[in-house]
Amino acid sequence: MDAQGSTQDAGWPKEQALPLWLRIGFWVCIMISVAVVIRRVLALAYPSNSAPPQMAGLDAVFASRTTLTLTHILPALVFVLVAPLVVFHWPVHAAWPERLIFPLGAIVGLTAYAMSAEAVGGWVERSAVLLFNSLFLFSLFRAYGYKRRGEQLLKRRWLLRAIAVLLGIATTRPVMGVFFATSTLTHLVPSQFFGFAFWIGFSINTLAIELWLRSRDHLPTALPHS
Repeated sequence: MDAQGSTQDAGWPKEQALPLWLRIGFWVCIMISVAVVIRRVLALAYPSNSAPPQMAGLDAVFASRTTLTLTHILPALVFVLVAPLVVFHWPVHAAWPERLIFPLGAIVGLTAYAMSAEAVGGWVERSAVLLFNSLFLFSLFRAYGYKRRGEQLLKRRWLLRAIAVLLGIATTRPVMGVFFATSTLTHLVPSQFFGFAFWIGFSINTLAIELWLRSRDHLPTALPHS
């Protein structure tokens, strides 16, 4: 939040509130993530015979591993729905969102490795998943460690980093949309551009949160314990 403040950041220093541009990006990523999961669940439950060839091909890939796909995307859906409660402290002083987000994140991260075994974009996509998913799990682990030690500011920084990296999957979607829209000119198919879309999308989110966090490096590294 900005200098006006709100109950969304109750209990946190003004300097740790998210700026407007980051809040907008956060909510856009949340909405895209929810829409993507709902669309995928519907595609698995009700396969379409009228989808464009490229989309039909993608749907077939996910349909061939339905159990793994659902094991990955349903916890991911709950994760992104819980994330705003953690980021903005809704309800104020409630501890259950944080308790929930750590195991959810672990499930999402571990199943992401399994999903990448048959990546649509081949090794380019797989390398992006391996790098950014590892960064996500590492950040989540660090956040949990600081939570256990009661270092609230460091926990929040690493948890924000983890959430932002995971939401990079949402940023890949408009990037993919550009590739799909220009495919008649570039003649690229999903297997050729999916990997690049993953690298671009995850990099945008990772750099955005990292730049903002580093701009706050002059702040104290821990909050006083109550």
